[in-house]
Amino acid sequence: MFLRIIFRRLHRSASLSSKPPEKSAALGEEKVRDLLDNAATFEDAKPRSEQDTWATLPYVDGTFMGRDQSLKSSRPRIDPRETSIILFPGQGAQYVGMAKRLLKYPGARDIFQLANEVLGYDLLKLCLDGPREKLDQTRHCQPAVMVSSLAALEQLKEERPNAIENCFATAGFSLGEISALVFAGALPFDKALRLVQIRAEAMQLASEQHTSGMATVLYGADARIGEACKGALDWCIQRGVESPECRIANYLYPSCKVIAGSEDALKFLEANGKKYGIKRLKRLPVSGAFHTELMASAVEPFAKALKKITIEDPIIGVYSNVDGKRYRNAGHILGQLPKQITRPVKWEQTLHNLYERKAGENFPRTFECGPGQGLKTILKQVNGKAWDSAFSIEA
Repeated sequence: MFLRIIFRRLHRSASLSSKPPEKSAALGEEKVRDLLDNAATFEDAKPRSEQDTWATLPYVDGTFMGRDQSLKSSRPRIDPRETSIILFPGQGAQYVGMAKRLLKYPGARDIFQLANEVLGYDLLKLCLDGPREKLDQTRHCQPAVMVSSLAALEQLKEERPNAIENCFATAGFSLGEISALVFAGALPFDKALRLVQIRAEAMQLASEQHTSGMATVLYGADARIGEACKGALDWCIQRGVESPECRIANYLYPSCKVIAGSEDALKFLEANGKKYGIKRLKRLPVSGAFHTELMASAVEPFAKALKKITIEDPIIGVYSNVDGKRYRNAGHILGQLPKQITRPVKWEQTLHNLYERKAGENFPRTFECGPGQGLKTILKQVNGKAWDSAFSIEA
């Protein structure tokens, strides 16, 4: 019933060598423009032979559409316990030393070798040795998390090949959505990595234009998160803050969200959160208000780069962060993916769509591939039964 999965090894070759971006200490619009103009056409990266191409093409033969939440999700016509869902983490999961345990798998080493050529610097060395300050920068951590996550698939392929062969759906958190699109065959690895490089540089530049940040909030049933964000926004306006912003950026699980916005807005919430029912607020170690309008300047270069890629229809279901629903086709990806940069990540909604089942129905196995176990932890809060059959393949 299932078709065989194709995992081709990456090989170092002149056909995959591409012009690296100019190295410059100065960061700004020129670098984003240079990446877009010189690194996104990919004419110099076309493989000359099948051996030069790396693809992951897992899918099952035949799905049906259920009702309710499952109307938005594909369902395989076999015992769900024999199928799998693969999840990919996003920015923030990185740590110095990641990918070290994957180096015993030749395919993982090949992926990093190609990544080094595409990016123009030694990504593996940065992952292994840091320094942390450099790895944590948006321009570096996004490519690092993406490549490490896809390299983790090599471990999964070696240890549990059926998990890849029988995978019927995938999703990724923020940056991880691009990893999921690569895994599903919608985006080629090398082109997607250049796309992530452009995304990261543009988001880094956007974050440097505004003093902003993000914070996780825990709250009770009587909390008024919307009012809290409005109160913080009004306070910023009264103080004359330029481009004030405060909104929910990530929907994680019931009673837990991530709020992003202007620095003054976050300070307001830290001082006044309890009167809005916020029990705890914890700043995240990021330098920008991702998934808000403060990232608007990053959308255009990302969208332009995406248009230069030949997008394929995903071979398995891939779920969008924008609305938590499954991508319909390549055209849907082209139009929807750029919106993700300024829209909140609807991860809780995505998990409901992926795991909604009738009473008594079994759940698929879930594999989180990449650094950390954050997505598995969130899954436990959203659907404990699905979490019972969830595993981490850590980079």
